[in-house]
Amino acid sequence: MILCCGEALIDMVPYKTQDGIDTYRPLPGGSPYNSAIAMGRLGAPVSFMGRLSSDFFGTMLVERLQKNNVRTDLIVRSQQNTTLAFVKIEAGKEPQYAFYTEGTADRSFSPQDLPQKLPQDLHGILFGSISMTMEPVASTIEQFVRTQSQRTDPNAPVISLDPNVRPVMIHDHGAYVKRLEGWISSATIVKISGADMEYVYPSLSREAALEKVLSLGPTLVVTTLGADGALAIGRRKDGSRFSATAPVVPVKVADTIGAGDTFHAALLSYFELQGKLSRSALAELSEAELKEALFFANKAASLVCTKHGAEPPTMAEMDALKV
Repeated sequence: MILCCGEALIDMVPYKTQDGIDTYRPLPGGSPYNSAIAMGRLGAPVSFMGRLSSDFFGTMLVERLQKNNVRTDLIVRSQQNTTLAFVKIEAGKEPQYAFYTEGTADRSFSPQDLPQKLPQDLHGILFGSISMTMEPVASTIEQFVRTQSQRTDPNAPVISLDPNVRPVMIHDHGAYVKRLEGWISSATIVKISGADMEYVYPSLSREAALEKVLSLGPTLVVTTLGADGALAIGRRKDGSRFSATAPVVPVKVADTIGAGDTFHAALLSYFELQGKLSRSALAELSEAELKEALFFANKAASLVCTKHGAEPPTMAEMDALKV
């Protein structure tokens, strides 16, 4: 079981009607939410934890989770509004976002909303993105993750972080980076895009930035490089390094919304389905196993790019894509 925690919102995505009128259409989204949907479609046991509105947008979000095999018993409902994210899409560029979050349900996730008991089969926790730039949700998840990362028992979950940086939500770069490094030190896996690394460590080369992240404590650091595929470096218990790369799968791109979220989800799903989602197993991965995991994640991310909005692939679609 993998637990995804953080924001669940409505992406307002540009849409042109048959009459040629530019408008927006509401689509369920949010980085951890998209990852949960992707895991459910890929057949990995998954649950979502957070605070969602009881308005019709919140109901849309919950019902979509349930239809995609995601457990919803760790969701708290409230009368606060649902967060909205307006998306600007331009060819060849990263999507831009404008967020409307004041007083919304998902950002109001508090320590009182945390479950008294976690699933017994919990193998992994996924967190990150804009939920870590808003209070009280950021501090709530931060403390939850820190507590789980400090566990030393054999069943201690893998902690996986995707910063999914949205600069518009960050008001103090230095303070954000300092806090981010604390989250990295709690993580087993860090998935970070090339664009995120450039924002976090603008004075470092890609290689130096990867080394910096790895030095903070995670077992595995994975970076997505757009058309250049994916790269991962890891550290075994004896301090030795291992690494792998994998290419992207060429497809006709509709948009890239949800690509990074789907990559992250597919990577964790692969490890879970292969019985490798544990702290000890990740430190003992062969480079061939790591390459397979990266390619699986790249394949899923490529497929989500063939659709408008964050519509992750099913395992049947993965099997049908011949490469």
